[in-house]
Formats: sequence, C-alpha cells, structure tokens
Amino acid sequence: MMSTLLNIGPVDGRYAKVTAPLQDYFSEQALIRYRVFIELEYFIALSEIPLPQLDHLTINDHDKIRAIFNNFSAKDASEVKNIEKTTNHDIKAVEYFVKQRLVEAGYDQLKEFVHLGLTSQDINNTAIPLSLKEAMEAVIIPAFDELLNTLYGIAREHLSVPMLARTHGQAASPTTMGKEVLVFYERLKIQLEELTSLPYPAKFGGATGNFNAHHVAYPDVDWVSFANGFTASLGLTRSQTTTQIDHYDRLSAILDCLKRLCVIIVDMDRDFWTYISLDYFKQKITPGEVGSSAMPHKVNPIDFENSEGNAGIAIALFEHLSAKLPVSRLQRDLSDSTAIRNIGVAIAHLLISIKASSRGLNKLNLNKEKIDQDLEANYAVVAEAIQTMLRTLDYPAPYEALKALTRSDKPAGKKEITEFIDTLDIPEKEKEWLRKVTPFNYTGIIPKI
Repeated sequence: MMSTLLNIGPVDGRYAKVTAPLQDYFSEQALIRYRVFIELEYFIALSEIPLPQLDHLTINDHDKIRAIFNNFSAKDASEVKNIEKTTNHDIKAVEYFVKQRLVEAGYDQLKEFVHLGLTSQDINNTAIPLSLKEAMEAVIIPAFDELLNTLYGIAREHLSVPMLARTHGQAASPTTMGKEVLVFYERLKIQLEELTSLPYPAKFGGATGNFNAHHVAYPDVDWVSFANGFTASLGLTRSQTTTQIDHYDRLSAILDCLKRLCVIIVDMDRDFWTYISLDYFKQKITPGEVGSSAMPHKVNPIDFENSEGNAGIAIALFEHLSAKLPVSRLQRDLSDSTAIRNIGVAIAHLLISIKASSRGLNKLNLNKEKIDQDLEANYAVVAEAIQTMLRTLDYPAPYEALKALTRSDKPAGKKEITEFIDTLDIPEKEKEWLRKVTPFNYTGIIPKI
C-alpha cells in the first residue's frame, strides 16, 4: 500500500487496483520482457531459415532457449537494468542479458547471432505493438465488452419507456430511454469493430530499413520474406518501406480509434450525468459512502465524473501520440522513443474510464414517475405530430397555427391541445386520430433489439 502512496502518477497510485492488469503489458519490467521475447524468437527464426551456423539447433534447443523468456522474473528485469547502468542503452542491455543466458544454457558459440543485423527499433517496433495488441485483447476489449453488456441490458429493459427528448436543452419530440442508451451502445460497438479490424504494425529491417547488414552477410536469403513471416508469426503486420523506425501510421490509426472511443464515453458520461440531475435516474446507495463532506443528503454521480476526467486525459495523450509518432527527422530522431512509452499511461486512463462508467451504470435505478411528470408537463411536444398530419390534409398554414398555440404566454397542455383539435375544420376521423396522440405514445419507430 505504501508503495502506491509514493507513486507520482494516479494510474498506478490512487487507481492501482484498477490498472494492475496492465502491468503485464506496459510496466518497465513488461517492456524488458517483451524485448527479451523478440530477441529470442528472432534468434530461433534465424535457425529455422536455417543460417548455416544455426542449422543444427533442434526443437529441444528451441525449448531451452524459450525457457529464458518463459522463466523471466523481476530479478532478471533488475539484472537488465543493472547492465543498462553501464551501457546507457536499454536495448543493448537486453542483448547482453540474452547473450549471457544463452552462454549459461550452453550456447556460447552462438551468442553473436543474438541481435544479428538489427537496430534497436527492430526490437522496440515489434515489442511495443505486440504488448499493445495483447493488452487490448486481454484487458481493454473485455472491459469494453462489460460496458457494452451493461448498456445493452439498460437499453433492453427501458426500450419502451417514453421520455421527453431535449434538443438545444429544450423540450422536443419524445423518445424512449432505451433507444437513447442504445445510441451509445451502437456507437461504441461500431468503433470497437473498427478497432479490432486494424492491423498492429511492426518495423523490421535493420539500421535504416534496408536490411543492409543482413544482405551483406547472407545475400542469398530473402530477408524481406523472412521479416514478413517473422512479424506475421507474432500477429503483427510489417511496414514494408521504412527508415530506421516504423512510420507509425498504422499505430496512429489505432490511437485515433481509441481516442474516438474515449470521446463517445465522455458524451455518454455527460448524458447520464444530466439524466441523474433531472432525477430520471436514482443512484443506488452504498452503505458508508459519503457524497459530500458538508451536505449529508447528497449522492453524487462521481463515477461518471471520474470516467469523464480520465477519458479526457486519455484523449489528450492519444491525440498527441497519434500526431507526434509519425513525424521524425530524416531517418530518425529519438523523440518517438520517449513519447511511445506513454501509450500504457493513455491505456490506463482509458481503462479507469471504462470501469468507472460501468460502475456508474450499474448503480442506476430508473425513476419513471419523474420521467412521466416531465412528459405530462410538456404536452405541447405533440404539436409536431398535429401540424404534420394537417399538412397531409391540405390544412392552411398548420405550422403557424400550432406555433401560435404552443408559444403563447400560457403553456399549452392537454386541455388546450384537445380544444384546438376540436376547432379544426377536418373530418372527425382525423380529429379522433389526433386526440390519441400523446407525449407517451408519440415516440416514433423504436429500434428492435
């Protein structure tokens, strides 16, 4: 507990319980572990070409080599960091660590094939997208699924509950609570479908992307096909023409999609916050929980506020990373390296936001009495239906007639609307139809679930 109290950032301080599942993907230890994984898998892939010096390695040898990664521990990560104190280079420290472990496993004569022909970004631009991909699959997508299931449940339960709509903050043609919730369900679902269709990128091509060292050492190997196959085996899509680093355009598309998901969450949070303030939802009371330090009666919509705040930070980070990462001076500069380390921070704020929204939604109880009161108090919203029907009957200036009725100093309620219908010079059949239109049934076509 004390260690989280000393953390500077809230994502692994105050919100450490929520973001703990992300440690396996975005912590410093996780980054080192992913880098070790790439180095070892590359070494094994070279033996499968096979390069002549490695052609004697068997499946049993591969298992022994992979054990270095499979048994990777916090102690190993600390060892890499200690090596880095001397090298002042994080990837070189990983390379030396892997070589030492291979020597200990009995492969001393083969250690120089570790990191053969590679540059640091061949490791980083595979390790980081892979960690992001696996974090999305293991943590973020399931969290979104939980949110979607909750929204779907609310939408289904309240699909036929009529509710006063508000456009420009003013009373408008009625809708249903379930349909309005379904809007957010659909928006999130569409973006998640797009997100899961996007390829996760990889850069693999040596110091300036041309396989210079690979080609000079083994000119007969089809290194492009090798690199394409190697990155594909990791579930990544290799960028074919690059500088020293990936151009990050595909990664930018992923970040932009995540940003759009955050924007939808903010929009959703604000709407539910407003529904609570209108008393359309009551919040379940948690025993012992305090809403205000001064006002004992208050039950604040803190989950939606928490979600909105964290989604906003995630938006800022995703937006910056999306715009910054694809821009690099000539064949590369180092600004991407320090920026990309914050992907995990952005994902953490996103996770906090998703979880907070889900928590808030699960606390809601519909207050139908208040919703019905608002519908009854705004009976004039049926004016749209009446003037539209009158248009079909060639009634003169129907819009203007309803405008005069409903925008007078005295609000037009059910009594005034009914009296107006009675005075209309239209067939009694149509009058009877208009009398049946109320704010409670004038909800249009309700989407099917």
